[in-house]
Amino acid sequence: MAGDSSSDDIGGARIIEIYRRYGGKIEVMPKVPVSGVEDFAIWYTPGVAEASIRINKDPDESFELTSRWNMVAIVTDATRVLGLGKLLPEAAYPVMEGKALIFKLFGGVDAVPIVHRRREPGAFASLVKDLEPSFGGVNLEDIESPKCFYLLDFLRMELEIPVWHDDQQGTAAASLAGLINAFKIVGKNLRESRIVLLGAGAANIALYRFLKAYGVNPRNIVVVDSKGVLHPEREDMDRLLFSNRYKYEIALETEGGGLAPGSSLEEALRGADALVAASRPGPGVVKKEWIRGMSRDPIVFALANPTPEIWPWEARDAGARVVATGRSDLPNQVNNALVFPGVFRGALDVRSRAITDGMAIAAAEEIARYTEEEIGIEEDRILPPITDWQVHYRVAAAVAWAASREKVARKPRTYAEELENARAIIETTRRKYGALLSAGLIERLV
Repeated sequence: MAGDSSSDDIGGARIIEIYRRYGGKIEVMPKVPVSGVEDFAIWYTPGVAEASIRINKDPDESFELTSRWNMVAIVTDATRVLGLGKLLPEAAYPVMEGKALIFKLFGGVDAVPIVHRRREPGAFASLVKDLEPSFGGVNLEDIESPKCFYLLDFLRMELEIPVWHDDQQGTAAASLAGLINAFKIVGKNLRESRIVLLGAGAANIALYRFLKAYGVNPRNIVVVDSKGVLHPEREDMDRLLFSNRYKYEIALETEGGGLAPGSSLEEALRGADALVAASRPGPGVVKKEWIRGMSRDPIVFALANPTPEIWPWEARDAGARVVATGRSDLPNQVNNALVFPGVFRGALDVRSRAITDGMAIAAAEEIARYTEEEIGIEEDRILPPITDWQVHYRVAAAVAWAASREKVARKPRTYAEELENARAIIETTRRKYGALLSAGLIERLV
């Protein structure tokens, strides 16, 4: 999750003691009344046969007669976990559990961690396809690039349920929401501005796609990877065609942003209106003097964790007007937890067959709109905190309405209908959780 801060503030030994005490972050609880053995005639045999017969005739009935409608698989092969890199699948389980916790608390979504050893793309895709009948949606997580792009594209085509890769779409949607408000603050038109994306991994390749769909001219975007500007005359273009067609296509579409082949990041930033860096931990990855070469009132998003590519105060000293990071202890945190709980809430509630780019952009626009309308935007406040519950209801409503307009919803809803529905589901989750805490059935941290 973008924005996770280091555990150093608490201490590693303390973290392990807490994890050992709780034995995990989530559990499964019954949601139906059972007061005696006779109730099992309804919930299990023989009554359950009626539901099975109905679903066998129409599989879509599984969304109405079982928990599938609210169930999401969080699937990873542990090849790129947080800032930790490639891990054993078992070592990724705590991260997936944390994701499931956020899904439930902020979206009312039941999510199940699935960590596996099928790291070859075809085997990974086959596994997810085989799991489809059990779930209403799939959240891909912590998968190395460029495999993550191929998997998302393939599974979006093959599955009849929403598929989402949070490191791509979630971070990109949160970034787009922040950019929308940042450009309002500096008084510039996002669609007419020059934007540099530092890093060509999951988040920025998805952000490039969203910016293009939002109306930004691809030739006003410069994408820089570890070898320089993506440019049609770059010497490794032939290799990229086969190894990473996403970078290859960006190079062709952007034409290197009008720069000469081999241009540096410093040259790319000259006159740029915004920099979105999602590359490697700093500081020092982006220099103050490079920020000084940007346009009037530049926008700088330095999203690497745990340390941004340039510290916010250094960027401000160099003239940046709006600065964002991925950290929760600094202003303007770009956090994908603002996005995915509401996106899945809305997609699940309309029984969507997909999460389209249009739905993701609708989520970004709604987050930006909510911040401006309900909180007020300022240089140090372009996005709401993830604990602002109202934003999740509104994201769900925007996504459900977008899915309905785009004809991917099995059960279309208006914005107003989903706003009421999402609020009811999430508030019920909060009341249940609050009751368990109050009763001491969940031990409080001390």
